[in-house]
Amino acid sequence: MDKLIQDKIVNHLKTYGFVFPSSEIYGGMANAWDYGPVGVLLKQNIKKLWWDEYVTMQPNSIGLDSSIILNPTVWKASGHLSKFSDPLIDCKECHNRFRADELIEKQTGIKINETATFKEIEEVITKNKIKCPICGKNNWTSIRNFNLMFKTYQGVIEDGSHEVYLRPETAQGIFINFMNAQRSNRMKLPFCICQIGKAFRNEITPGNFIFRTREFEQMECEYFTFPNQSEKIFNEQLEKIKDFIFNKMKFNEKNIKFFKHPKEDLSHYSKNTIDVQYNYPHGFAELWGLANRGDFDLTCHKQYSKSNIWYIDENTNQKIIPHIIEPSVGVERLFYAICCDKFEEEKLENNEIRTIFHFPYELSPYKVAVLPLVNKLNENAYEIYKTIINKKISATFDTSGSIGKRYRRQDAIGTYFCITIDYDSLKDDSITIRNRDTMKQERIKINDLFKYLEKNTNK
Repeated sequence: MDKLIQDKIVNHLKTYGFVFPSSEIYGGMANAWDYGPVGVLLKQNIKKLWWDEYVTMQPNSIGLDSSIILNPTVWKASGHLSKFSDPLIDCKECHNRFRADELIEKQTGIKINETATFKEIEEVITKNKIKCPICGKNNWTSIRNFNLMFKTYQGVIEDGSHEVYLRPETAQGIFINFMNAQRSNRMKLPFCICQIGKAFRNEITPGNFIFRTREFEQMECEYFTFPNQSEKIFNEQLEKIKDFIFNKMKFNEKNIKFFKHPKEDLSHYSKNTIDVQYNYPHGFAELWGLANRGDFDLTCHKQYSKSNIWYIDENTNQKIIPHIIEPSVGVERLFYAICCDKFEEEKLENNEIRTIFHFPYELSPYKVAVLPLVNKLNENAYEIYKTIINKKISATFDTSGSIGKRYRRQDAIGTYFCITIDYDSLKDDSITIRNRDTMKQERIKINDLFKYLEKNTNK
């Protein structure tokens, strides 16, 4: 895939109500997006599928919804105030700003370790004659530290004593609630706490549509376990991710690869990290991360808060700090990836192009579209539509345009089935149901509709 494909998908998503540029009537806002009527349905379906798999149907799993604004000491304890930053560099010629480590990696393939000093990074830039990708010059400022957290103020006085931050991740909200959640629910190791929530990062170079934005939503599972079981749990979670991606979301395997981070490139808290990468239009990039965080997080919060953060092993009666396995995925990245994966422009026999989203049934924004053949049948068709939505099945009612154009519109948003009501329906209580992927049409009794849906979906 390439930028041409990206532009085509982005335009399609706007045209059909998936994603809109934020504040568009005022000229927009860079790298900010709003989710339209169809997009919000897809987003909710992704989150529900994840929540069902990681909380509802996973033994020893509970949910949490922590605050976006936390005590600032949380970020000091976690290392975000000192380590959660980017090396910022400016071109003196065209005044564009870049991440120094990304410039180096793109032009030389050299990956800068997070422990490298600014002086060491500047030496790499000088030695390799790194050029500005905009103007082609290599006249750079010194590197500066750029903290990625959004700073705001609590209360009415804007001074240093009232500084707080919007959370850059949801994980810390889980870690600081470990004891509350464990004790209130009497959880025994191993168990996990899951959360879906907004996070905010003041990215220097957001872009590639919704792949990297300053406001995004995370789905994170923190699996607390005995130290000697951490690698076992890590491998089990990797298999669970694979099952979710390939069997639940039905991603094309050729678009997925797994990248194990070399030991020397691991984050300061990680004992083992694997990235699940998707082949986005801009190339393979991280979709889902899996990390063995060891006991780093709970130990840090125990030391800074001086709280009794530990777990008593029932077998030995000893106090231990659990190790943590973290599968973490962004909602927007899953959204973008599934749209890229299931987007197709199909050439039909009459040379017509049919644009289609092949979403699996559970993810399809609308499972069913009800289409009266002519307007005189609208009232009868609407009764069928109400019967469907009363069963809590996501459906839409469409009367505008020819039946062929309405089929194409529903294909373009990924509606799984189309139901047509015609004059014969009034005589024989039957409807015509059309499958999105095969375009096959069948005549069935109205009373058999729900049995048909249950039997003919790819759940």
